[in-house]
Amino acid sequence: MVSSQAVRKYSNEFMSIGVDAAALGMSNAVTASTADVNSGYWNPAGLVFLEDSQGALMHASYFANIAQYDYAAFAMPIDDRSAWGVSLIRFGVDDILNTTQLIDNNGNIDYNRISKFSTADYGATFSYARSLQVPGWQYGVNAKVIRRIIGDFANSWGFGLDVGIQFERDNWKVGLMVRDITTTYNIWNIDEEEFEKIANAIPGENQDLPESTEITLPKAQLGISRKFEYRYDYSILAAFNLNMQFFKTNDLISTDFVSIDPALGFEFGYTDLVFLRAGVGNFQNVLQIDNTEKIGFQPNIGLGFKYKGIQVDYALTDISDQSAALYSNIFSVKVDLGIFR
Repeated sequence: MVSSQAVRKYSNEFMSIGVDAAALGMSNAVTASTADVNSGYWNPAGLVFLEDSQGALMHASYFANIAQYDYAAFAMPIDDRSAWGVSLIRFGVDDILNTTQLIDNNGNIDYNRISKFSTADYGATFSYARSLQVPGWQYGVNAKVIRRIIGDFANSWGFGLDVGIQFERDNWKVGLMVRDITTTYNIWNIDEEEFEKIANAIPGENQDLPESTEITLPKAQLGISRKFEYRYDYSILAAFNLNMQFFKTNDLISTDFVSIDPALGFEFGYTDLVFLRAGVGNFQNVLQIDNTEKIGFQPNIGLGFKYKGIQVDYALTDISDQSAALYSNIFSVKVDLGIFR
């Protein structure tokens, strides 16, 4: 067998799905406005706004409940100018049937030779944020460790860095998040003995070892937001994002240098107790069967409730099936841990 030396340029896409039902309800347009424990994912600079320790949990199911997506995070202030946080993401499919040994060397079918395995992707992120001496400016950095496992067949380790900044003035906020700024490398370790079983399952197929190296190219999100308050009880948060990838894709704006996907989100709040959210994003040029193109997009809605430091959020994504993405029901919870003191 021959080990391929090619380098894949698309990897770790599970780290781009998003976290927190509140953000997903606004179509992820939160780069500028994020200011809680989930900032470790969206823009680590927002962690400086924490007043106390916070924890967050989220669960979502994809592909008719086949794939499970889970997220947990913790963050706390260090002093009045800095904060730190840690988060963990798992995206996995469990109990996959391994039928490579279903037929023995004599051509007999033996169902007892079927086994099960899981494939799971893990991302651990360690975040640090600090306010600058210049009023209104803060920055944050992420160090990421990626672990990917495909049963006993293969596993990999990856490492990467993110950098984020935010600026605030007169109720306006601007944020920039650059993911995988140094590129993120995944190095795969492939069990050749297990791979032999796959190669022999279908003669003439799967004879070459897959790539041993993957690269995640940098991505950037540039956002702007403003919060409007009315009579102290009502508020409206409006946010806009430009999500950029530095290679050609099917995004709404696509060039050889950069591809851009805009996103727009709104949050209506009442007495900081009840929140209604809506957003639209994921604008893509979708190729049709007749070779024409149409613009696909993903509208999302959400609902949140906050009481005494506990916030529960729900989001329904792709509500009208306007994009190639599947709709999903997403739940998350965020807790100010100071309430337990």
